[in-house]
Amino acid sequence: MLRVRFPARRNQELIGLGLFFLAFWLAWEVGGRIAAEDTRSIAFFALGIVGCAVAVLILRDWRTGSYIFLMWLLFEDLVRKFLGNGTALFFGKDILALLVYISLYRAVRSGAEKTFRPPFLFSLSLFVWLGALQVFNLNSPSIFYGLLGFKLYFFYVPLMFVGYALIRSDEDLRKFLLVNVCLAGIISSLGIAQAILGHSFLNPTTLAPELQGLGQLDKVTPISGQIVSLPTAVFVSAGRYALYLVMVFILAIGATGYLLLYTHRNRLITLTAIALLGVGILLSGSRGAVVYGMASTVILAVGFLWGAPWRTRQVHRILKAIQRYFVAAALGLAGILILFPGESGSRLAFYAETLLPSSPAYEIQNRTWDYPINNLIGAFTRPNVLLGNGTGTASLGAQYVSKLTGQRPPELWVEEGYGELIVEMGIIAPFLWFLWTGALLYHCWRVVRRVRQSRFFPLAFAIFWYAFILLYPWTYGGLSPYQNFVSNAYLWLFVGILFRLPELLCKPQAPIAIVTGQLERQGSVVS
Repeated sequence: MLRVRFPARRNQELIGLGLFFLAFWLAWEVGGRIAAEDTRSIAFFALGIVGCAVAVLILRDWRTGSYIFLMWLLFEDLVRKFLGNGTALFFGKDILALLVYISLYRAVRSGAEKTFRPPFLFSLSLFVWLGALQVFNLNSPSIFYGLLGFKLYFFYVPLMFVGYALIRSDEDLRKFLLVNVCLAGIISSLGIAQAILGHSFLNPTTLAPELQGLGQLDKVTPISGQIVSLPTAVFVSAGRYALYLVMVFILAIGATGYLLLYTHRNRLITLTAIALLGVGILLSGSRGAVVYGMASTVILAVGFLWGAPWRTRQVHRILKAIQRYFVAAALGLAGILILFPGESGSRLAFYAETLLPSSPAYEIQNRTWDYPINNLIGAFTRPNVLLGNGTGTASLGAQYVSKLTGQRPPELWVEEGYGELIVEMGIIAPFLWFLWTGALLYHCWRVVRRVRQSRFFPLAFAIFWYAFILLYPWTYGGLSPYQNFVSNAYLWLFVGILFRLPELLCKPQAPIAIVTGQLERQGSVVS
């Protein structure tokens, strides 16, 4: 026993001594940075310590890690803006996602969590194999372009397994939707404030050079000459903010319909978020966001009526949901028009002057047909049309590869999604894209039909609609929306949730909704 205790005690003393010297060295380094007023290095040091603690937490509890990843996904750009857009920060979300994958995989292997086999896996795998082969395309100037492009296309696909395993009950779904709705309300509020206060709000005094053109953009109305500043909120670009607004607006409406059928809790939060998102879309300065927001509102309302629970005579709840999200959006828009007529008026003038057919500056024809078709034709003028130039050579983030390799990025990009696929992966790429996206939407629609006339239908229909506009209309305009990490991650996360809904439908509904419904009926009888 003595022989065992002495070495153990000696090891503990050595570990303690090592920790003491490590703490002393860290204190010395931090003190030196503080004395030199190097706040950026101190911030990176603090982020490193927090990151190590978060990594341990995620490996121990992937569920908590999923929420941490989601929040960092949405606020990473804000940190990048103030800390100089370092490459390490750009890949921070990917490290968190990888840790979530590893932790979930361990849980599935141990039998603690469930997974599923996506019915569209074969068609998706064909496109994945094409993307993997194109990483090693000899026409690519560097393999790093291929690795970056492969990450943009496929790295967040496993999030559908995360979404599937994350939702085990109605209460899990309610909490997840509530977190997303609250985050949407916060981000849209910050975007509204920035649209009113100007670019100096939520932006450092000096942006990184590669972010300068994205984070401080202004537009001028073509007829009246009014200046419209484009807010970015917590993101580095106005385009990413506009995409987020439309995406979360659709999902928030679906969440509102689900929550009204499930429980009477959190109604005020969801309706407030919808009002803020409506105002955020108006002030975003994005014509696409306005058009898709308005179209989605109408289509979701019609879809909700089609899939309403007529058999259980709960259609009045769907009608209430439709009425309330219309009223919430209308009140939000009316409030911003009254309180800030100058800021909202300039945006309305911009939309009217460019979207109304009677305007001499009408641009819908050009933006929806002439411009993208010309870019699609232009893709055939790029080199190596048959075999492509390699995954990632015309993708987002090429500037980071250029910085890494010290070479100028290839001039291959075209602003049309199917043209970009041809430029990167050859003439076969659009056909494989249609194959796997068509299979995905087909099987998603089958799930939507299975949960029709149930409490899950509004959310399921909203997820299907978001997947459709991301994979087809937005991709037609360019691959940037799909490659954008926020919209891509949300797509796969909510696809996994969608495929989980039929299993939740087979389970008995949570007592909270039953009790609430009973109390409501009792109250109506008493009154």
